[in-house]
Amino acid sequence: MKRILVVENDEAFRHTLARSLRRRGIEALEAANSESACRILREQSASVDACILDLKLEGESGLHLLPALLAIRPGLAVVVLTGYASIATAVEAVKLGAVNYLSKPADTDEILAALEGHAHIDAEDVLDAQPMSVDRLEWEHIQRVLTENQGNISETARALGMHRRTLQRKLQKRPVRR
Repeated sequence: MKRILVVENDEAFRHTLARSLRRRGIEALEAANSESACRILREQSASVDACILDLKLEGESGLHLLPALLAIRPGLAVVVLTGYASIATAVEAVKLGAVNYLSKPADTDEILAALEGHAHIDAEDVLDAQPMSVDRLEWEHIQRVLTENQGNISETARALGMHRRTLQRKLQKRPVRR
């Protein structure tokens, strides 16, 4: 890998990851949102080898950006990185063309291994095989319904029979581990 596009709205994390890639001899291009990511990829398409894409960008989902990136650069190796892992989003990321899906915190070596190995993931690998807690099951169910409603909070809240603000509060929390 010689050139990687890092799409992450958290400026500190983006800069830290890019700096870590540069220390390993990889040129890192940085984008904070979908607009700049698409612009950079259009301008540099032939020389970009891979992309590290955050699932939760400012005001949008990285899953909506993934097809646009692959349309600009078919065959681009994309790893989706998230602090909000769920089976539903892992499955969706792979269906949309991601080569891997990692939960934060993931270090640079893990990210590069995911990119270089191009090891397609199995959604069951996202979470351990042990039984999930009731809170985790709720999180997974919300994520599945949210995915079915293309990320529309209002429609998801209606489908789940809960108030929109309650759903928004639940989505702002990090998922429980077990």
